[in-house]
Amino acid sequence: MASNLHFLLIPLMCPGHLIPMVDMAKLIAQQSVAVTIVITPRNVQRYGSVLNRAIASGLPIRIRKLRFPASESGLPEECESLDDLPSFSLSKNFFEASAKLQQPLEEVFGELKPRPSCIISDKHLAWTADVARKHQIPWVIFDGMSCFTQLSTHNLFVSKIHEKMADSEPFILPGLPDSIVMTKSQLPELFNPGNSTQAKEMKTIIEHIRATELGAYGTVLNSFEELERRYIDEYKKLKHGRVWCIGPFSQSNKNDLDKAQRGSKDSINEHDCMKWLDSQHPGSVIYACLGSLSLLTPPQFIELALGLEESGFPFILVVKGRSRAEEIEKWLAEDGFEERVKGQGVLVRGWAPQVLILSHPAVGAFLTHCGWNSTIEGFCAGVPMITWPQFTDQFFNERVVVEVVGTGVAVGAQTVMHYGEDDAARIQVKREDVCKVAKIIMDEGREAEERRQKAKYFSEMAGKVIEEAGSSQLNLKLFIEDIMLHTNKGLAA
Repeated sequence: MASNLHFLLIPLMCPGHLIPMVDMAKLIAQQSVAVTIVITPRNVQRYGSVLNRAIASGLPIRIRKLRFPASESGLPEECESLDDLPSFSLSKNFFEASAKLQQPLEEVFGELKPRPSCIISDKHLAWTADVARKHQIPWVIFDGMSCFTQLSTHNLFVSKIHEKMADSEPFILPGLPDSIVMTKSQLPELFNPGNSTQAKEMKTIIEHIRATELGAYGTVLNSFEELERRYIDEYKKLKHGRVWCIGPFSQSNKNDLDKAQRGSKDSINEHDCMKWLDSQHPGSVIYACLGSLSLLTPPQFIELALGLEESGFPFILVVKGRSRAEEIEKWLAEDGFEERVKGQGVLVRGWAPQVLILSHPAVGAFLTHCGWNSTIEGFCAGVPMITWPQFTDQFFNERVVVEVVGTGVAVGAQTVMHYGEDDAARIQVKREDVCKVAKIIMDEGREAEERRQKAKYFSEMAGKVIEEAGSSQLNLKLFIEDIMLHTNKGLAA
């Protein structure tokens, strides 16, 4: 019966949102459900290799290309992804351009055969709720965040406890299974907006998204029950059971080519990088990557680089400068850093084949910004994490890693970095902090070994849950059955 179903997937055009939905498309199609994924031409170039291999293997996946109205929205031509933005000040324009995809999608909706049974949309694309409502099909949101974040967000929204707190005043997050302390300055933008005009604009967008998502039929999450079971159970109570944890999505990539090209078919130097890893001792390398939308200022990047060097451990450092790339490259050239660390460290510019790197036996730790994709990829790889959150849900995810699961150590970041408010000279974490935490995470003592054992356990669980009798596989089947029942009721009516 699943072969009669057709799921329409609509991702937000941004690596941290699009990559997991590409993975999700494969997981759903493996259950004999037809899947159409909506994507723009430039993003087909970036992610098409993995999708086309899945299609060639016989999976019922189709790609529906829609032109992204960049220039009409005040964006540079071919700016089709959030990480393409030359400045975060254009974020509002990007969301406006994304909303303009509604009309062309509705124009081709009738061409989608069989008729879509449901829409699975990134929650940030609130306009997709209107499309689902118009065609009377379930609107299911994909939220690329943890259940810990979902539950914490809901409880803060209801309690408003943060409104009574000073920015740096610690308080216990209400209504959680564990006693977790945070400060207002570490909360996401919904509760802790910045002061710039752009921050206020983004808060308005986020509030609209929040209001719309409350009407979703259900929620699909890139998590698994063994990782955060108590938080999932509590969140399901709030959502009448329509919460399906079907991750980790990255586990859908079984061969090295898919792992290497998961973010871009042009993922670079992956062979040079892997060759270098082959020459290192098992568990000896620190992999440092702070995400595709990293907000590190050049002075902060310098502290990170020098801290890794001073630690003495071999490392891979992903260089993401965005609008400050020239300043970072200038420092690298003038300081002679890259030449000086040759042998100890490798710098990767552009997109790094993260899943492939993390799965290499030489990698012993992952220095991460705690975006949920990266966090769950760290759990899958079974490596302890050094946590360096920057914005959105990342401080929540740090608490999952360090306190709930116990496989990480915090580097010491204390406040979110707001879009458009990054002080050019701002330094939250010093090189000595990086060096110190690197030595803690790579230590051979009892505490470090306990972290490694916990990381290994969750890695084993992450592999089992997507197998035939695993919890995520069961949840995926339950989700498909739910949509099938809804579809059959509609046909009967």
